[in-house]
Formats: sequence, structure tokens, C-alpha cells
Amino acid sequence: MSLPSWLSRWSLPLALTALCLLLQAAGLVEPLRYERAALQAGQWWRLLTGNLVHLGWSHLFMDLAGLWLIWWFFVADLHPAEWAWLLLASGLAVTGGLYAFDPHLVWYVGLSGLLHGLLVAGALRVLPRELPFGLLLLGGVAFKLYWEQTHGALPGTAALAGGPVVVDAHLYGALGGALGYALLQAGLLLRRAVIDGDRQ
Repeated sequence: MSLPSWLSRWSLPLALTALCLLLQAAGLVEPLRYERAALQAGQWWRLLTGNLVHLGWSHLFMDLAGLWLIWWFFVADLHPAEWAWLLLASGLAVTGGLYAFDPHLVWYVGLSGLLHGLLVAGALRVLPRELPFGLLLLGGVAFKLYWEQTHGALPGTAALAGGPVVVDAHLYGALGGALGYALLQAGLLLRRAVIDGDRQ
């Protein structure tokens, strides 16, 4: 028996929320966080799990609020399988980017970089039908990333998170979301071309 459509659409944020809460409650932050030395020792799962653990409960609740807000805006615009792909692409872009381009960074935790990727992908999806809204979102993200790269974290965010904000994670996540969405579109175009070719 298939899941109700509403539950299918919201299953990923529900599962992600439950997992993040469980990991935080179990005190698994240090074993699962992105940690450069541990990655070099072969603990590659941290490329994924580093996005799922947080500095503390305030950091976790702030990120989960962002997750649910993004999903509420864009839940109907993408299929659950597309959302899953974008979660993976954005998350790996964050930790992979940190590993490749931030060798000085010892460790990192949090969903915020991944959320930037989801927001960019959602904005790109709605752009063709809601041009002003899509451009507003993309412009807002671009301005935030520019500010962070030139002035540091937005005022107050470090206090809310309970620790320093790794602004490069936001940049890598946004780029990962854009690339992940572009690959989705390329796959869709290729599939349509194959179907059209079969019909001829």
C-alpha cells in the first residue's frame, strides 16, 4: 500500500528531523561531525554525517526551522526523489568543498550549508513560472553570500547558533544546490530526447 501523497511529500523532512534529534540526544556530535583529520584517517561517512549533527540544541532548532520553511515553500515543486538527490548533492558539496578548499578548518557541524543548496534549487525551479519571486530569492541568497564572504557572518547568527559560523559552508552548499539542480534538468532533457527518439 502506498503512502498518502501528503506523507510522501513530507517524509524526507520528517525523517531528517527525527534523525538529527536522535543524533543530538545520543551525544554523537564528535564521532559524526566533519573532521579533517578523521576523514584523512578513512572515516568518509563524516562527509554526510557532518551535516546532521549540531553545536547544541539552539543550533539544531534554528537549522530545523530553516529546513521546514524551505520545504513549506517548495514541497510541491520537486518530487521526493529529486529532493533526496538535492539533499545529497548539497550536503556533499558542503563537506567536500570544506575538505578541498578550507584545509585550515579542523571541524564543522550543521545543516545550514545544505539548506542554502535547497533554497537555491527551489528558487531555480520556480523561476520560470514566478520570475519576480525566484529572482528575489536568488538575489537575497547572492547578497547574503557576498556579505558573508566580505564581512563575515550576519550579525547575531553566531550567538543564535552557539558558536562560530563557517560561512564558506553556505557558499559551497549554494553552489552544490545549483549544480545538483542543473544535473536534474540535464537528466530530464536527456530522458525526453531518448523518449522522442524512440517515438520516431
